[in-house]
Amino acid sequence: MAAITSIVRAQQLLLARYDELLKPFGITFARYEALMLLLFTRSGELPVGKIGERLQVHRSSVTNAVDKLAGDGLVERVPHPTDGRTTLIRITDAGRDVATRATEVLNAEDFAVGALSVEEREALTRVLTTLRADAGDFAA
Repeated sequence: MAAITSIVRAQQLLLARYDELLKPFGITFARYEALMLLLFTRSGELPVGKIGERLQVHRSSVTNAVDKLAGDGLVERVPHPTDGRTTLIRITDAGRDVATRATEVLNAEDFAVGALSVEEREALTRVLTTLRADAGDFAA
């Protein structure tokens, strides 16, 4: 129980710090993740369902994030070129700019894990990767 409590509390603390760092950009960490996912795609666009799959969140959470990002001009909805039932979410130039500048701020803060040495970060990643693989989060 102590390990789980520590993991959950660490997640809460990290997310609160990320949201604090991202506040000047008008985004939350969840919206940052969506922007970064789109930024890293070849075409800069994905269907809502794919965004949910890749971020491992429910479609309604993606829709909420996209609504806010679209309202801020950071993404736009565009028709799929071959599937009339599908809408693509495309990152805009403003979204690319926000994602890039936000990443610089997060990197400058070591993604709020600067209290850990490089070796500790690597060990933590290995331990959590083992847990995630065992739970079927991805193939080991």
